Amino acid sequence: MYVTANHQHNVHSLYSDHHGWLYQWLRRRLGNTFDAADLAQDAFLRLLTKPREFDSFEGARAYLSVVAKGLCVDLWRHREIEQAWLETLAVQPETQAPSSEHCAMIMQALCEIDVMLSQLSAKAANAFVMAMAYGMTDKEVAKQLGVSDRMVRKYVTQAMLHCISLEAKLMMPHVKNSDVL
Repeated sequence: MYVTANHQHNVHSLYSDHHGWLYQWLRRRLGNTFDAADLAQDAFLRLLTKPREFDSFEGARAYLSVVAKGLCVDLWRHREIEQAWLETLAVQPETQAPSSEHCAMIMQALCEIDVMLSQLSAKAANAFVMAMAYGMTDKEVAKQLGVSDRMVRKYVTQAMLHCISLEAKLMMPHVKNSDVL
């Protein structure tokens, strides 16, 4: 990505004006200086990768706080997934424990699936998980969700199309959403 000198100057000014405030805000929210520092950096990294203009000091802080809240949610969700994975590993016999590399790949895949599911309606996400992860039939899922078999098929199809769309965006980041499907 090409970043202009003017844009770098704007980000530098924003960083100088707001980094200390954002770091303190995150530290209070997270109770952890290391996570606060990481997320503050991530917030400013977003400004480098997706340039924005602000019409006021308050506008910049409002944007940074929204970004920081989203980063906090992402961090907490990631930690929940990681904890569930570690609990699953803890009950497995040592002989079946995957390698560290395999564990990292599984964690990354679980986090990507979580992001995908969070973008669907609750019923579509639940139908997809019940059908794909638990191997439940359409009839079983329909009974559990209180919908028709046909609606279950629609939810699962919607989730599959969403997966394909996300995969296409990863493979071809320059393609817009409307061009994928």
